[in-house]
Amino acid sequence: MSKKTMRDIMVAGKKVLVRVDFNVPIKEGKILDDTRMRRALPTIKYLQEQGAKVILMTHLGRPKGQVVPEMSVRQLVPHLSELLGQEVLFAADCGGPESQKVAAELQAGQVAILENVRFYPGEEKNDLDFAKELAGLGEVYVNDAFGTAHRAHSSTEGISRFLPAVSGFLMEKEITALSEALDNPAQPFVVILGGAKVSDKISVIENLLKKAAYLLIGGAMANTFLKAQGYAMGASKVEEDQLETAQKLLKKAEASGVTMLLPQDVVVAHELSAEAEGKVCDLGEIPENGMALDIGDKTVEAFSQIIAKAKTIVWNGPLGVYEYPQFARGTNKIAQAAASSQGKTIVGGGDVVAAVEKSGLADSIYHISTGGGASLEFLEGKVLPGVAALLDK
Repeated sequence: MSKKTMRDIMVAGKKVLVRVDFNVPIKEGKILDDTRMRRALPTIKYLQEQGAKVILMTHLGRPKGQVVPEMSVRQLVPHLSELLGQEVLFAADCGGPESQKVAAELQAGQVAILENVRFYPGEEKNDLDFAKELAGLGEVYVNDAFGTAHRAHSSTEGISRFLPAVSGFLMEKEITALSEALDNPAQPFVVILGGAKVSDKISVIENLLKKAAYLLIGGAMANTFLKAQGYAMGASKVEEDQLETAQKLLKKAEASGVTMLLPQDVVVAHELSAEAEGKVCDLGEIPENGMALDIGDKTVEAFSQIIAKAKTIVWNGPLGVYEYPQFARGTNKIAQAAASSQGKTIVGGGDVVAAVEKSGLADSIYHISTGGGASLEFLEGKVLPGVAALLDK
């Protein structure tokens, strides 16, 4: 997929509107994790160096078209100013008098940021009038928010109808890494899928069965596959309405010559709490009131052996209830295996990304995707509106 980037367009002296994804976790005005902000810095700094006047747009939280003071972008300004080493200007609206004034007075190399685009009902409706107001602030549009690229919103898709639209460096990296894995993966191609629901991943599995050599399944979604194979899963989380689908997918994998590996043993507890104690059980030994909450050691070993010989790895979704340390071991061990594999590893989905970052392995991973939902839809083979809207090379 070849899309134009900032390098393909003249930006010197121009007002450049940049859609970033600064939807960071905030508690009582304090930013808990600024990863998303730091990932956008290369794009912002490049534009500054080129002499552009930079106007950033982002959403924060889910205000649903209402003004919610605790979701104001204003609270990001001090930290962003610190990251850039210069004062970032703030405009308290999006396309209204304040932002028009800030945009008009902006000098080359300066950076301004607009209020939360999702304070406006037009944003999520992809209202073209709102998109036109946003576009009126600039001369070029750069999308660097892969995390929202699967949404056709005014600031991701609508705006491209009024301004030349190109990708930022982060967006470019996402498209390149994911396209590489899907279009021409070095074999063996190993896909690791976790998370809670089979229903969320049906399309991903169906698309990747055409390309992968191995499919390693963990997390609560594995419980549904195991029950479909006839194992008693006790009180484990199972999607009863997906058992037939799970059986079909297992048959499809077999017919496609794809090895689909399910857990051989699981960590079981009688309740899901910080105090719960986990015990490793083989399949067929799960007590009636027991819940499978992580993959066991035999499974970690089997998965790790396959990962060690992989040339391409795509991983989406945690392999246990990662929030509790006693059920995070499987995810952490597989993160170590993926980091030490010689293959190219692409990791997506908030929980897995957090696991990799927390374990200090991020530098050993080829690509960490910033977009959970977007990377999932990309892996399904869907065209993302925010990507489709960019100019072709």
